[in-house]
Amino acid sequence: MDSRVSELFGGCCRPGGGPAVGGTLKARGAGGSSSCGGPKGKKKNGRNRGSKANNPPYLPPEAEDGNIEYKLKLVNPSQYRFEHLVTQMKWRLQEGRGEAVYQIGVEDNGLLVGLAEEEMRASLKTLHRMAEKVGADITVLREREVDYDSDTPRKITEVLVRKVPDNQQFLDLRVAVLGNVDSGKSTLLGVLTQGELDNGRGRARLNLFRHLHEIQSGRTSSISFEILGFNSKGEVVNYSDSRTAEEICESSSKMITFIDLAGHHKYLHTTIFGLTSYCPDCALLLVSANTGIAGTTREHLGLALALKVPFFIVVSKVDLCAKTTVERTVRQLERVLKQPGCHKVPMLVTSEDDAVTAAQQFAQSPNITPIFTLSSVSGESLDLLKVFLNILPPLTNSKEQEELMQQLTEFQVDEIYTVPEVGTVVGGTLSSGICREGDQLVVGPTDDGCFLELRVCSIQRNRSACRVLRAGQAATLALGDFDRALLRKGMVMVSPEMNPTICSVFEAEIVLLFHATTFRRGFQVTVHVGNVRQTAVVEKIHAKHVGSLVAACEI
Repeated sequence: MDSRVSELFGGCCRPGGGPAVGGTLKARGAGGSSSCGGPKGKKKNGRNRGSKANNPPYLPPEAEDGNIEYKLKLVNPSQYRFEHLVTQMKWRLQEGRGEAVYQIGVEDNGLLVGLAEEEMRASLKTLHRMAEKVGADITVLREREVDYDSDTPRKITEVLVRKVPDNQQFLDLRVAVLGNVDSGKSTLLGVLTQGELDNGRGRARLNLFRHLHEIQSGRTSSISFEILGFNSKGEVVNYSDSRTAEEICESSSKMITFIDLAGHHKYLHTTIFGLTSYCPDCALLLVSANTGIAGTTREHLGLALALKVPFFIVVSKVDLCAKTTVERTVRQLERVLKQPGCHKVPMLVTSEDDAVTAAQQFAQSPNITPIFTLSSVSGESLDLLKVFLNILPPLTNSKEQEELMQQLTEFQVDEIYTVPEVGTVVGGTLSSGICREGDQLVVGPTDDGCFLELRVCSIQRNRSACRVLRAGQAATLALGDFDRALLRKGMVMVSPEMNPTICSVFEAEIVLLFHATTFRRGFQVTVHVGNVRQTAVVEKIHAKHVGSLVAACEI
């Protein structure tokens, strides 16, 4: 971890509008070369496209890896060429774990050429045929006219291609929700998942609370999960048109699982557990427009940075403030994000075009931090957040996923239940490997350091039956008549081939974010490692480096 994170506890710009297409548009220099990469098609009429006086904008050259594909045009391809294009689409979908973005009218080197209306219509028709061939759906994200060396209007089109992988029920993205108490976290999730705006007095959040004292105080003290779905056309699927979570799962091709965490300082340990245990793909940091950065906001921001969790920011309650107050809060956030401990590039999202650009750049660069300003009461700019979530691709690539799946099975136990007629049920996340119904695993460690044998009877994801669980996915596993008293949070269920052992002493590199007294030998700490929460004592401090130290701890 960058030691400069600690500076947060003691040259970027804010784009006013999105670039023309999914990336930062640049202008070539006077003698700019256009040889970044050879185009797939021939240059029309042999024009020298780099010689035009107004220097047309361009995107970064197309990458071989990733889920973004540039196509100049797709007009009447031969059968051989069509099959090659289909194979190429399968590769991009695999790289994006079920999602790909096609830029039509763009050369391989990123030059925005554009197509005439008739050519664009033919190209989209071909793209639709390609998608049908692989069983995918396409959605036009946006169109933009480009100023190019032509008398006829030319435009580029950005298209989202989505296909649920054959071995999955839907695409899955986990988002942790952070922010200070009373910033509107639960209210925003209630509005997104229930499909109804709040009444200004917290009605939308009532369905999210799990305990009576949460309803009475209006403050979250535990971790809860809410789901928001998108179908293959990018339309929202939530409880407004589905009665149960099962119906939402069946109707959705992409599922956003929100992890609603506590904002009050006395529940900080619960928030840390949620971030370390549930392995979120990214985090949503909520900031109230009328209070700005207050309370635990800085601590939550520091936790996301320390754990290397990408995050975006939502400024809520803009309906309660004057425009100048909202702008002041945004400027305050920008100053914090630019600090040496953050090194983030804030990007204010004010239009649908910005939301598309922000989603793509957020996935490509960990330094980009989109900022949304919205209201859960008036619904202002709420659609921009939905567009962002719909387009946001998985932040782990297919290679990393394959490597995790090839390892031995390891399942983290986060929750334990007893369900009538089912027996003992555990909930958690599969860290590595593949878990199937009927698998024989061992669970532990117990109080005496042993691991006990058990059998996985059935699996459910988002309350829907599932036969196979893959690395990175969260689920509940039914264990039949296994004695619940032998289980506790923080245990792991692993493959017997792993031959697991326990340890009571370990070394750790430590970066002090904030501490009121001296960190020394004999100091008592609480260690959060994945889903494990354990007290430990510092036995020895070995060495000190710039901004960090190495300590030996005993459990």
